[in-house]
Amino acid sequence: MLERPLADSLSAIWAVLGSLANVALVLVAAPFFQGVQRRLTARVQSRRGPPLLQPYYDLLKLLGKEDIESGEAPAVQRLAAYLALASVLATACLVPLGFPAPLQAAGDVILLVYLLLLSGVCTLLAGAAAGSTFSWVGVSREMMSMMALEPILAVALGVGALHARSFRLRDVLDGAPWAAALPVSGVLMLAVMLVGFQAYAGRVPYDVSEAETEIMDGPLTEYSGQKLALFRLAQMAKLVVYAALFVALFVPWGSGLPFPLGFLLFWVKAFVLVILVALVAATHARYRVDQAIRRYSVLLAFSLGAIVLAAFGR
Repeated sequence: MLERPLADSLSAIWAVLGSLANVALVLVAAPFFQGVQRRLTARVQSRRGPPLLQPYYDLLKLLGKEDIESGEAPAVQRLAAYLALASVLATACLVPLGFPAPLQAAGDVILLVYLLLLSGVCTLLAGAAAGSTFSWVGVSREMMSMMALEPILAVALGVGALHARSFRLRDVLDGAPWAAALPVSGVLMLAVMLVGFQAYAGRVPYDVSEAETEIMDGPLTEYSGQKLALFRLAQMAKLVVYAALFVALFVPWGSGLPFPLGFLLFWVKAFVLVILVALVAATHARYRVDQAIRRYSVLLAFSLGAIVLAAFGR
């Protein structure tokens, strides 16, 4: 009779330790990936560029600055930064980062979509609560992007769920779009997510909601100090989480290798994806808002076609 409680206790300990490990990995890797992108962008543009550790220095500098806000700042303006980072880190506990996700049994595809959406909603609420004209322009652009991009991610996970015939994360995040023999829907969804990944990363040419030369940093114009550091870290962490989702959905091969081979292979694939994002950002000009929305619409149309094909087992 003691075996069941002991097994439950060990499972709970593993979930806690695994969650802490995932959170630590994301917090450490996110600024490093940002540093790699900055350095690579500078090299492509024939500049020396900042050191790889510059994002860490930037975050520490912001954390040490005074957090200025108006005396009538609403509670949502104070809490949005913390909730944005918390939602991204909670998502990190549901996706594999080189080893099985520690909380994959605690949620499903629907929870994963909601958590990813929550981070963007927090940015919208923060910008709206600031009351700045520039913030409102950034909020409107961010809202348009979310309305087009988030359904695409939901469809990608839905295609995996249809092929896996399950909404459980342990089934979907294991190359489920390739469950059938070279399914058309899987190939189509891979192409859509590969083209749209730049938008999920929030980098040029799709960074229309944070176009510094147009609207002074968009929704986060009125933020400084600790809150701005938390928002910046949440944005960096989202890139790691989206890269992990992409790898788990579409290029999971090698994930079953023994540690540390599987772990190293996962981060190599994520690193290659980050490099591709940096190369595209360094060689393209920012799209206008209408151009970005048109491209989102095309990607959404193809993704809807993919889920229809997946529903028929194609």
